[in-house]
Order: sequence, then structure tokens, then C-alpha cells
Amino acid sequence: MAHNRYFIVWLFFLCNAALAFADDTSSCYRIEPWTIAGIVFADVLLTLILVTLTYRCASIRREKFENVRRVSPSSRPSTADKVYMNVRANCKK
Repeated sequence: MAHNRYFIVWLFFLCNAALAFADDTSSCYRIEPWTIAGIVFADVLLTLILVTLTYRCASIRREKFENVRRVSPSSRPSTADKVYMNVRANCKK
């Protein structure tokens, strides 16, 4: 734990030294808070759209699979019918 404290203190002094040696701050570009809020809002909105779309597509695929199983209950699902979250882990077998 002492190691973490020394690292935090070292990082604090390093950041302060970087600010102390910065002579010219005229090249900084100011981003308005509303611009950042708009970017975050758009990111959340796109994430929700992608999650909803993925859920809907998976639901449609599952419904089709269940309808096929109702018609012929003896059929077993093949590996192509399973949805894998981590494809690489399943390929390493």
C-alpha cells in the first residue's frame, strides 16, 4: 500500500511540474460544456439503439428457432444455432 501512496504523490508532483513549465497556453482550444454534453448524449443514444437492435435481432432469431423446434421436437440444435458471446473462447477448444 505504501507503494501506491508514493506513486500518487509522484504523479501529483509530475502533473504540477508539467503545469509549471507550460509557458504558452494560447494554443489551447476551449470546448464548451454543451458540446461535451451533446457528444455524451449522442454516444448514449447510439449505444441504446445498438443494444435495442441487437436484442431485437436475437429475439427474432430465437423465435424462429423455437418455432422450428415445435414442429420437429426431436431435432437438436446444432452449434451454428447457438449464439456465442465470446466466439474466440469457443474456437480455442
